[in-house]
Amino acid sequence: MIRALTGVALAVVVATLPAAAEQLVYVGNTMGVGTGKCATYKMAMEVAVDGSAVKGRIKQQGRPDRDFEATMGTGGAIKTKAVVGGDNTMDVVGTITDKEALIVLDGYCKFQFRLTRK
Repeated sequence: MIRALTGVALAVVVATLPAAAEQLVYVGNTMGVGTGKCATYKMAMEVAVDGSAVKGRIKQQGRPDRDFEATMGTGGAIKTKAVVGGDNTMDVVGTITDKEALIVLDGYCKFQFRLTRK
């Protein structure tokens, strides 16, 4: 009898716990904009959002993958830097909401991403 009541009590407690937040993943590709060879550079991006934690990876053809991390601010705003070759950086600025995910990489070239949910 006590075992049955303990089992019921445990089931009630588990049922009332909040559901774990689902990690959302966004992906996209774009071409560079700017002077020189920028228009020939293709870049891919994958971004994972878990609560307010944002982790991203950029992949330019022929170059090593680069990672960045940010904390999402008010209205889904993100702002950080991604370290690229030679200790140079690119600004990573954008917004991620339930309606859209837009991120701009700005450094040696500009890459404007309209990401879609994976």
